[in-house]
Amino acid sequence: MCTLEKRGNIFILTLTGDDQHRLNPTLLSAIQSALSRIRQEVTTSAGSATSSALITTAHGKFFSNGYDLDWARIPAQAQAQRDRMILVDTMLRSVVKDLLTLPMPTIAAVTGHASAAGFTLALSHDYVLMRSDRGFLYMSELDINLVIPRWFVAIVNAKVGSPAARREVVMKAAKLTAKDAVRLGVVESAHGSAAETLEAAVELGQGLVKRGWDGHVYAANRKNFLSDLIRCVEDTSENNDIKTGSRL
Repeated sequence: MCTLEKRGNIFILTLTGDDQHRLNPTLLSAIQSALSRIRQEVTTSAGSATSSALITTAHGKFFSNGYDLDWARIPAQAQAQRDRMILVDTMLRSVVKDLLTLPMPTIAAVTGHASAAGFTLALSHDYVLMRSDRGFLYMSELDINLVIPRWFVAIVNAKVGSPAARREVVMKAAKLTAKDAVRLGVVESAHGSAAETLEAAVELGQGLVKRGWDGHVYAANRKNFLSDLIRCVEDTSENNDIKTGSRL
């Protein structure tokens, strides 16, 4: 489902294969396992964390096309479907919290479409770079008749600067090309191909690693900076909305 490569002090987490990388328990478990390995590897015996960076990218046409709704709808019973949606929502929250507390800068190299929960996964990184020759960013909930989770909106609020840009993302369900995303301040930069996007992410990561920051200090500053967002990610009370059927 994913691979983890290390280039010096740069970790590259790649969602593998040419499918849509829809988020289900198998893929989310693989991502979380990789993040746990990274956290353990950079933590020193003295309790500090070596200066490192993480890049998350994907093979194929998609970065991630969101939750695996087909998997969630396999059971015939409505309650079983809702239980599955709660499970994947809870697991993605855990992955996002891991990213928001990881002791290093994180970079999403978005080399294909990133929709709904896949868009949320990308925005959970400190930096987002995007290829310009293919793909878009898209909060699709409005178009597929689902209510966008409050914690998705919290990520948009924390990571997208202007009210006009947030309205495009959430209330217009705009399919943002790389050019649009740069203009609206949703991503850092756009690059001509998947290879160029990853190359730019590596270059950015190398520059950050050279600063020599203690990763735990970096993570503590991020947690203070994004404390409201982290609290919202941790608050699972809105899962009651899933149980009433308002999000499935």
